[in-house]
Amino acid sequence: MASHAIHIEGVTRRFGDTLAVDDLSLSVDVGEVFGFLGHNGAGKTTTVRLLNGVLAADSGQLHVLGLDPQTQGPQLRARTGVLTETPSLDERLTAIDNLTIYADLYGVAVQQVKQRVSTMLETFGLSERAQEKVGGYSKGMKQRLALARSFLHQPDVIFLDEPTSGLDPVAAQEVHEMIRHVSQDEGRTVFLCTHNLVEAQRLCHRVAVMEQGHLVAMGTPKELTHEVGTAVTYRLEVAQEQQAAALAVISRMPVLQDVEAGDEALTFASSERDSVPDLLNQLIAAGIRVYALTPQATSLEDIYLALHAREVNKGKVLGGVR
Repeated sequence: MASHAIHIEGVTRRFGDTLAVDDLSLSVDVGEVFGFLGHNGAGKTTTVRLLNGVLAADSGQLHVLGLDPQTQGPQLRARTGVLTETPSLDERLTAIDNLTIYADLYGVAVQQVKQRVSTMLETFGLSERAQEKVGGYSKGMKQRLALARSFLHQPDVIFLDEPTSGLDPVAAQEVHEMIRHVSQDEGRTVFLCTHNLVEAQRLCHRVAVMEQGHLVAMGTPKELTHEVGTAVTYRLEVAQEQQAAALAVISRMPVLQDVEAGDEALTFASSERDSVPDLLNQLIAAGIRVYALTPQATSLEDIYLALHAREVNKGKVLGGVR
């Protein structure tokens, strides 16, 4: 059994003069939901195509489930599911026919095809319109059918590119629950490409952040918070009539930044923990009644923006390919 579900070592891929993926190395554990983040042009889609054998690397090595995507493609495709950004569905056929064809291509046992197709259609809320041609489906329905196809053969590794695009909040939540289920309960690996940082924070054990083909950071959100040194945002609740006085105290402490006054509370950011008790002491000394002073959880969006700003300052963000 492979020690990692996915292993990439020193992989580089060019398109002419454009360096799409530059010396990329990473590993994804079995059963992990792994977020692969980056703006358009970061190299995410190119990496997924390399992992699925659609493209060949110029240098380096890739293995998925211990298999080489270039030389062991058929074996690999039988054990992986893929949702691309633009799903290729045969719109002339019904949902049942689409899934039945792919069940055969994926090598699902003949006696299991009908049950698997039925289960997936029910799971993704398509049973009632399963006999209709896909060309008449809405964007969200097509997305659900493409998701059903990617999970159809119970693959060991599932590559998902923007899986909740076009879905309403209820359907998106159902997809999230499906991803958690296959990871936590079935031990399957999910490689999640997404622009939705809230989604990534909810689902992913670890994330990797790409900029212009470079891997700029990888780890849990907590690990990345320490790496980028993101300032912590605090929420300060004081008596309404004392907000102005509290703002005056905060303004005398240059280490406190991004100060905002809301209807119910003040917020500010600080990268120095010692500044918080200092502020509290000064507020009390000024006779200000403090109802609450609480740190706010650093979001993955905060981390991503800090990493992006760091790369901009290095001059590495120039534009490129996906």
